[in-house]
Amino acid sequence: MTTTSTTPTALTSSATPTTPVTIVGGGLGGLTLARVLHVHGIPATVYEADASPAARTQGGQLDIHPGDGQRALADAGLIEAFREIIHEGADAARILGKDGELLLDVPGDDGATRPEVLRGDLRRILLDSLPEGTVCWGAKVTGVRALGDGRHEVSFADGSTVVSALLVGADGAWSRVRPLLSDARPVYTGTTFVETYLHDVDARHPATARLVGPGAMYALAPGKGIVAHREAGGVLHTYVQLTRSAEWIAGLGLPGGGADPAARAGADADGGASGTARIAAEFDGWAPELLALITDGETAPVARMIHTLPDGHRWDRVPGVTLLGDAAHLMPPSGDGANLAMYDGAELAKAIAAHPDDIEKALTVYEEALFPRSASFYADAHEIIDLVIGERAPYGLIDFFEGGAQEQ
Repeated sequence: MTTTSTTPTALTSSATPTTPVTIVGGGLGGLTLARVLHVHGIPATVYEADASPAARTQGGQLDIHPGDGQRALADAGLIEAFREIIHEGADAARILGKDGELLLDVPGDDGATRPEVLRGDLRRILLDSLPEGTVCWGAKVTGVRALGDGRHEVSFADGSTVVSALLVGADGAWSRVRPLLSDARPVYTGTTFVETYLHDVDARHPATARLVGPGAMYALAPGKGIVAHREAGGVLHTYVQLTRSAEWIAGLGLPGGGADPAARAGADADGGASGTARIAAEFDGWAPELLALITDGETAPVARMIHTLPDGHRWDRVPGVTLLGDAAHLMPPSGDGANLAMYDGAELAKAIAAHPDDIEKALTVYEEALFPRSASFYADAHEIIDLVIGERAPYGLIDFFEGGAQEQ
């Protein structure tokens, strides 16, 4: 493990926690925060509900942007490690019609601008960069309460508790920490992504593999779409996008398809087959090679209901606690979420390092930049969803890629 750190810095606090910074959530944002703090010699403890790093798959491929995600990795001293996990050629994109006709082909730039990496690989290099024992696995938070003087008690499912001097909620859409700061709760946007996988595609699904190509593929229509991405190791990772009510999605009987995504266990009795058939019926008449991304999936389909916090979500300053990533600014997926979470983590760490004797000053500096920064992305997120499956799909996305030159 390679680390770079300065002389350890003590944070001023009236509390006596295990470490100066308590981070709830071991996703990309929380781990980036812990890593950049470590670079500055400030210890932190990350409490993660997963039982281990391998407890579940970490999602698909991410394009890491130069202005936020790559800057955060530079602050973390991990640019070289990042370059070693880039999936070359994955930044290409193509848009297809329902019949598989190629409508637009966008070549990649070999990762020069927005290189693609697997989320799991990115999480691994962050984990590998942290001192042993930084992450406490299997630590499912069941409650958080204020103790006064900026201190907070965090309770876990095993009955244990910790008291924080500085508490950071990096725990995603259904954050346990957020209620300390805000009454806002995620609301369903009306769009769900159903996730499927095909493996060893060049040998087992060659026609579909050729249609998808080397990077991302979008086959779109108003209210629905099939979006697939070629990942390393001959994998096609698909998100079937549907604009449907929560009740319709719940009727599919898929994991993740309840009104509250916390209920992620338990597909229908036939392993999702009936739900898959209902989804495929929504694309009746589409090219067989496209339908195979739905019907030939080799893992049980999972419904990812898309939720959002209110546009421009913010809160008043509360001593000793703050949020980052989806806990702070959940919005529809637009390619920015992971980048913003990592950038949040790096910026918060740098604010803490710059004001080690005044944590409230550090949090004020961080939040004063966080709120306008994240607010600017809400409109972009809604626009991307509209381009992909709005009334003009697929031509809205074609216009986007071509800078508005393509006319329907």
